[in-house]
Amino acid sequence: MKRFAPMSRAFLATLFLLTCFSALAMPVQAEAATRTHTSQSELKSHLPIDHDRDDARSQRHTQATEQRVTYGGGSVMAGTALVYAIFWEPTGNVSGHYNSLIERYFNDVGTSPLYRIARQYKQANGGFPANAVLADSWTDTRAYHKGALVDDDIQSEVTRAQQVNGWHSSPSRLFFIFTERNKNICMDSTLSECTSNGYCAYHSAFGVNNTLYATVPYEASFDCDFSSGPNHDDADQAIDNISHEQMEAVTDPLGDGWLDASGGEIGDKCVDDFGPLNAQGANVIWHGHPYLVQKEWDNQTGSCRLAPSAGW
Repeated sequence: MKRFAPMSRAFLATLFLLTCFSALAMPVQAEAATRTHTSQSELKSHLPIDHDRDDARSQRHTQATEQRVTYGGGSVMAGTALVYAIFWEPTGNVSGHYNSLIERYFNDVGTSPLYRIARQYKQANGGFPANAVLADSWTDTRAYHKGALVDDDIQSEVTRAQQVNGWHSSPSRLFFIFTERNKNICMDSTLSECTSNGYCAYHSAFGVNNTLYATVPYEASFDCDFSSGPNHDDADQAIDNISHEQMEAVTDPLGDGWLDASGGEIGDKCVDDFGPLNAQGANVIWHGHPYLVQKEWDNQTGSCRLAPSAGW
């Protein structure tokens, strides 16, 4: 997380920001103000691939290791989290294995060493994120309206998916929305913060039932992350961002869970920290399947890791 932007309404989110290097110095007062309304907006700096990128990554790592996350007194997604994948694809304009690879990831991640890192992040009654499973998936071919989608559209799509499929909200259910190539998503009708000029993914909550959701636009259309991965499909870029949002959502679903003093969640503290890759271009193998995912913050060791520390 590098800077915060004020929102016009309550909003809890982790946003991946494509921004200039000066964003590293932006103040965080806006986030503190919005959190009094259980609202948060977190943006990730993503620099051009040049020497400045390495400098920024080094600075981010130094800052992260100086500051552990602390418990805010709220909830985590304790027990087994149920994930619902909603592929909003009116024309099916996605890569050949996009949906199936994302579904495979959701089936693999819950029992992975990476997800075990989340077990240390407990809520007041001792409950902790223990597992995650893909509960169901659905492809919606309903046409987009003209122009960019906004967060209200994403929330409406979650509600539509629930109504069509008989799903419902609960503290253990997380709804992921995926869109097809070249569809821009903005925070609101001002179009000031969009996938095309800012973030790459976010998680949030809405409604009286605190429906938990995340949206991951088609990353490959917007140069949000690395250009290739071990599965040689556009889904590789999506999966890294899915992992970031999922790990943050289960440890801080409502903005009052586990954060550092600057409002950073466990994924924000390890952005772009992958560690060494194997010959396939993967840094983890789960159930025989290769993935490239960022590390997550381990409070026990004060470091970014792909698996919990020994003995945890």
